[in-house]
Amino acid sequence: MADRAPWTSPSDLAEYAFCPRAHYYRQHRTAPETSSSAAGVRTHERRLSSERWRDEHAGAGWLALGVGLGLLALAVYLWH
Repeated sequence: MADRAPWTSPSDLAEYAFCPRAHYYRQHRTAPETSSSAAGVRTHERRLSSERWRDEHAGAGWLALGVGLGLLALAVYLWH
């Protein structure tokens, strides 16, 4: 982070008024590690990982749908 100006902005004051601890963490960029914060980090990492996989394999869902519909059509054809 660049050096902070010697004055405080209105948004800094509003943030401090709303939650002094959040203002402190933003200034110091380190929050104490707790079990709930570690669980939150793991949850976000899992979610981001699954979203990346879906983005990288976008055709997999369409392929599975096509195979399923093909098998359904084959079953209907063989049944009649």
